[in-house]
Formats: sequence, C-alpha cells, structure tokens
Amino acid sequence: MATLQLTSPQKIPSAKICWKILATVWWDQDSIRLIDYLPKGQTIKAEYYSSLLVQLKDILKEKHRGKVTKGILFLHDIAPAHRALATQKKLAYLGFQCLDHPPYSPDLALSDYRLSLD
Repeated sequence: MATLQLTSPQKIPSAKICWKILATVWWDQDSIRLIDYLPKGQTIKAEYYSSLLVQLKDILKEKHRGKVTKGILFLHDIAPAHRALATQKKLAYLGFQCLDHPPYSPDLALSDYRLSLD
C-alpha cells in the first residue's frame, strides 16, 4: 500500500524580468560626455530634453574650458522633442549650432552605433 506524503509547496524561481531603459547619450570625438536614464513611466518631451541640454552645456564648460566659446556643432535626429520650438529656442540660447539632419538614406547614416552598458 502506497502512502501519500504531503509537503509544503515548493517555490518556483521566477524568470528574470528584463525592463527596457531609455538612455540618452551625448559624446564627442574624445569620449561619452553625458548619459541620462529616463525615469520609468516618463517620455521625453521638449522641457525634459531642454533640461538635459543645460546639463550638457555645464559639463562641456567644465571639461573643455575655452573651447565652448568657439561654438558647438550639434547633430541630433528628427524626434519630436528635438524639433519642438522650446528645444530650438534652448539650443539657440545655449549657443549650440545645429546641423541639418540629412534625408533618410541607408548609406548616409551619420551616427549609427550600438551602445553596450555592461
């Protein structure tokens, strides 16, 4: 005769959950200058992006004393937060000169990198 043995329930290990994180990264010819991680549940809007531009300007002043007055050429894509009037005004106020983004073409991808933050 078989006996039934009752045991406490076993805890099943949960699968590792991967969350997507949006990082905004600015770099120049020397190194990465600023990385910002967007808080969970937020989207990048003109006000948020403009505040990051101010942080970037402060970092550049600190790292490149004297060079910031010569002007900064700024290339970014055509995301709505980048094209917003508030952002354009902030870029002009900070003295960043924007380069026009070329029309889409697979052979003209100026900045096509993969970023690994291991």
